[in-house]
Amino acid sequence: MVVTVRSLGLTGITGYEVSVECVISGGLPAFDVVGLPDAAVKEARERVRAAVKNCGEKFPVSRITVNLAPARVRKEGTVYDLPILLGILAAAEEIRPLPEDAAFLGELSLSGALRPVTGVLPMALTAARLGIRQLFVPAHNAAEATLADGVEVYAVENVAQLLAHLSGQAPMTPQPRWEPGRESRPLPDFADVMGQENVKRALEIAAAGGHNILLVGSPGAGKSMLARRLPSILPDMTRAESLQTTEIYSVAGMTDPAHPLVDTRPFRSPHHTASTVSLSGGGGIPRPGEISLAHNGVLFLDELPEFSKAALETLRQPLEDGFVTITRASGSLTLPSRFMLVCAMNPCRCGWYGHPSGRCTCSPQQVEQYMRRISGPLLDRIDMHIDVPSVEYEAMRRKEQPESSADVRARVNAAREVQKKRYAGTDVSCNAYMTPAMIGQYCALDAAGEKLMQGAFDRLGLTGRSHDRILRMARTIADLEGAESIEAAHLAEAIQYRSSNTLK
Repeated sequence: MVVTVRSLGLTGITGYEVSVECVISGGLPAFDVVGLPDAAVKEARERVRAAVKNCGEKFPVSRITVNLAPARVRKEGTVYDLPILLGILAAAEEIRPLPEDAAFLGELSLSGALRPVTGVLPMALTAARLGIRQLFVPAHNAAEATLADGVEVYAVENVAQLLAHLSGQAPMTPQPRWEPGRESRPLPDFADVMGQENVKRALEIAAAGGHNILLVGSPGAGKSMLARRLPSILPDMTRAESLQTTEIYSVAGMTDPAHPLVDTRPFRSPHHTASTVSLSGGGGIPRPGEISLAHNGVLFLDELPEFSKAALETLRQPLEDGFVTITRASGSLTLPSRFMLVCAMNPCRCGWYGHPSGRCTCSPQQVEQYMRRISGPLLDRIDMHIDVPSVEYEAMRRKEQPESSADVRARVNAAREVQKKRYAGTDVSCNAYMTPAMIGQYCALDAAGEKLMQGAFDRLGLTGRSHDRILRMARTIADLEGAESIEAAHLAEAIQYRSSNTLK
């Protein structure tokens, strides 16, 4: 008799159903696992054998064959340990037939306890779509699995507990849906930054519209300090955005059992020695990289010119499309990567070009060579080019308290609410991702604006892409001001953020 146990697997960050088929036949004792298993899946044989014996059940001394269907898809990891064990016991008639609307997943220890696995949320969401009503997962993963609507989640500590539930001796109760608490996580505040009001204003606009931004200034001007305070003014995440981001973190094994939902926008800050694969994702078993871990959040690249050219160029396609496609010999994988790029850099190798002290030791050729490390196509995809001046002494001694992040965030959230209503029913979430058709509809200019835009286009040598990005910024500035249409003042401010003196 063939027994089929429902389970789930992962392709990238997308779940799919796996049928674990078990049959016990006559012949010499053997235990074979087929269906394109990797080494970790094959090793399940020993874990299952020990777990069965240590939980007081009888392991059949027969020929055991386990097939993981669909057999054309490679199976990876330890997620199939539990369904293989249940399939063998059901085929040996040691336990009752399993419910048809139930799925099982989890890694076994030799004692029969269940250990956590990665990717539980996307698998739980897939289970709900497939009509699976009961999902049995390791207790460590239960809170994360409850984020999926439409499926009852059971937290399993060990095999003995699960067998007692299936036999009706000690029924388990489904886990309640996990809900975030009211705890606040302190973040660095803009109130700590003295001066630099123009940079704070630029960061507020970037946060309100999801625009990419580059900060250029000498050492100690506050570029990194300001960028690391950006999370304190980012808009609240929607439920859909939180689930999308949590799926990625779940696959990467980065969720917190005590707080499984990623409900604050990610802020990823890789070191400048990061490789191309660590940024874009990939590897022998493709996994999300930094640009996917920053999905719906911020990717901060400090010391931008120090990153390898190949690594930086991998950002170009994701910045345009909002996803990255990783192609390997084993197949192709598409991962979401809709992030806000924030960069910081010095104006030259020594860092002091343009500083009032005049201490720069770089020749004009060296300054130009340093700037060339950032390609034109990448710069063109960054909406805002902001010069960060050195902080003046008077600003450091100013006694009035700078505006707090809470006040700025209130304005950012208000602007985002306007954008949500404007783009309701579309895939666009903020102004930075407006389509060309939307730009024509929502970024119309009056006669004064057209004249101003034409002058800037000719004077700055703008491209079609940078033209559209200026209009998107102007739309965000108008939203922050509560204006229905883009006025000349909004457009002038947006153009100003595109005309850095250092990058000329």
